[in-house]
Amino acid sequence: MFDSQVDIQATEAPINAAFVTRRLEEAGAAILAMPNTGWTTKLRTSNLDIVRIAMDTYGAADKRIRPPVPSAAEITLMDEAMGWILLIPVDRYVLRRIVGARSLVDPITQRHLFPWRRLAAAMGADHKAVQRWHAEGIGRIVAALAGREYSGRANARRPATPPAGTPETAANPPAKRGRPRLREGLPA
Repeated sequence: MFDSQVDIQATEAPINAAFVTRRLEEAGAAILAMPNTGWTTKLRTSNLDIVRIAMDTYGAADKRIRPPVPSAAEITLMDEAMGWILLIPVDRYVLRRIVGARSLVDPITQRHLFPWRRLAAAMGADHKAVQRWHAEGIGRIVAALAGREYSGRANARRPATPPAGTPETAANPPAKRGRPRLREGLPA
């Protein structure tokens, strides 16, 4: 079932966002592949003869396709990957919810249970914002696994002051963006 059955400390593969996302999605598929059977205190109405006859008569006996039950090694990998969500700080609980919900992948169809737009509607936000928050949550997990502090998007932005020797210095300022402002004294 899993493609990435590796030990993080023993691997030479880089721990990046794609690796973490793949492992979380595999863990979500393993969770959904777990059997939901076993002992229960719930009344089993299908044990009554009249209910069983009615179900057989009207086609309710068709079985749903079940994925294979994950092995013990796959469950161990699932536990490890789902534990990574706890590396996101508690005060960023929305990121935890988004990363956790997005990790749930149907083991049969390999489709996410929560597409971006449905997740955004549940959060009451734009789907692009939810994608950014998911990327931030994954970034925080990658940083924690690599043993460094999460730096956010600050490194992706252009620095506030350009380095010396670049064309954007005091003698040659950067071009202004937006529409031009009216100068004082000129007619509008």
